[in-house]
Amino acid sequence: MKVLVTGAAGFVGRHLCVHLRAEGDDVIGIDRHHGPDLLDPQGLLERFGADRPEVVYHLGGWSDVGASWTDPLAAFRTNAEGTLNVIQASLASGVERVLVVSSADVYGSVAPERLPITEAFDLCPLTPYAASKAAADQLAVQAWKGYSLWVVRARAFNHLGPGQSTRFVAPALARRIALNERAGGDEVPVGNVDTRRDVTDVRDVVRAYRLLALHGEGGEAYNVCSGHALAIGELAEELIAMSDRPMRLVPDPALRRAVETPVLRGDPTKLQEATGWRITIPLEETLADVLAEQRAAVAADTEP
Repeated sequence: MKVLVTGAAGFVGRHLCVHLRAEGDDVIGIDRHHGPDLLDPQGLLERFGADRPEVVYHLGGWSDVGASWTDPLAAFRTNAEGTLNVIQASLASGVERVLVVSSADVYGSVAPERLPITEAFDLCPLTPYAASKAAADQLAVQAWKGYSLWVVRARAFNHLGPGQSTRFVAPALARRIALNERAGGDEVPVGNVDTRRDVTDVRDVVRAYRLLALHGEGGEAYNVCSGHALAIGELAEELIAMSDRPMRLVPDPALRRAVETPVLRGDPTKLQEATGWRITIPLEETLADVLAEQRAAVAADTEP
């Protein structure tokens, strides 16, 4: 298939492009550095019209939840208006299928007794980022209902793996551990250790995206998740257990977010039944890969 990936240079986009090429797809990648920008509708129209992809994977957008509080307008425009522009370009160029990557954050805070979250839950975003993704999610619904554009929404829960920015918790913790290993430190600053998240290796996540593009049902939303919730403190302790010297977690109020959903745990049943997808990479392997990458970056005095 000839496919186009927005956000191709991002953390998930890079992994998706590798996977798509391994599956034999002809991959075209666009990103904010090489253009066109998601907020450039004419540029997108021209690019889509020239390349004529059969499938579009829309991953591009604003991904920093915390920073969305500082600039909510930029987050909303990038994720909502950017998605609208991708949809319009897809319609104009005859794209057959569009996968819009949404987020589990659109569900907001769900009482523990109601977990796991299914796709039937109401959208109740708590952060500017989540509101922007909820708007993008609904624009995809409108494209299906109003224009009959085949589009599916992948509501991704937390994912991690090699190549992720240290703005996110697992690589941030791994980097602090790697720095301690080099300098002889024993304290690892951490935010809210009680927050629980449903985490999946990014390499399994991108497999789900391709399977949904092939086998998903138009107009539907699918949770991409493991079905298990892990406390941030547990994740941090697993990383510390892999370190080459004793370390301990130290609470740092500066690392706490203004608003934090206590627990997110999804139900992957709909995805599994539609595609046969299953997790193949255990968390221990993912964390080992993340720590190895940060050790190499610290040794080279670089950011991965």
